[in-house]
Amino acid sequence: MTTRPRITLKIATSLDGRIGTSTGESQWITGPEARVQGHRLRAASDAVLVGVETVLADDPRLTARLPDGETGPDPLRVVLDSRQRTPPFARLAVKGTLILTTREPRPIGEAEVVQVAGDAMNRPSVGAVLDLLSERGVRELMVEGGGRVAAAFVMAGVVDAIEWFRAPMLLGGDGRPGVANLALARLASAPKFRRLAAEPLGDDLWERYERLS
Repeated sequence: MTTRPRITLKIATSLDGRIGTSTGESQWITGPEARVQGHRLRAASDAVLVGVETVLADDPRLTARLPDGETGPDPLRVVLDSRQRTPPFARLAVKGTLILTTREPRPIGEAEVVQVAGDAMNRPSVGAVLDLLSERGVRELMVEGGGRVAAAFVMAGVVDAIEWFRAPMLLGGDGRPGVANLALARLASAPKFRRLAAEPLGDDLWERYERLS
């Protein structure tokens, strides 16, 4: 039996848990010190995963860009893209990126496109994604968003740790949530975590959590 990767959810939000404005603007919510630490976390991961909405909104590279004197490998970049909407000119449409779809794969730049089983919404199922990454030797996976992807992994009960970077600003209820709907009716059903540490990074706060057994 293959052991699934250890999964860390990394989120950078406003004080009220928003990753972007109502229009989707998100760069940059946190300051440079928090972003550097985020790159260190990437360098310590075997793979970093985002959804296609993050690709379309931010066109990220998901590489580990470290300060002078620090070195670390770039992780495998993974995109969940059920309808294969990643543009061929996107920064992630390159070698070293794995795009997971629920449809017949088609070429997207130089990225590798692989079909996996879908969930009830025909999005790549969390179980199928983890099975594939485990087969490819991924032991440390960092999930970076967006909100629906974060919610899917939380609801699947597989998030082992959270690295939360919180900026001193408010974006309001019409901002985009760091974790989308969990459809919880009772507090007793809420996933629970233990805070391990909290420390300032510039004007931001870095909070670290682990899942309660």
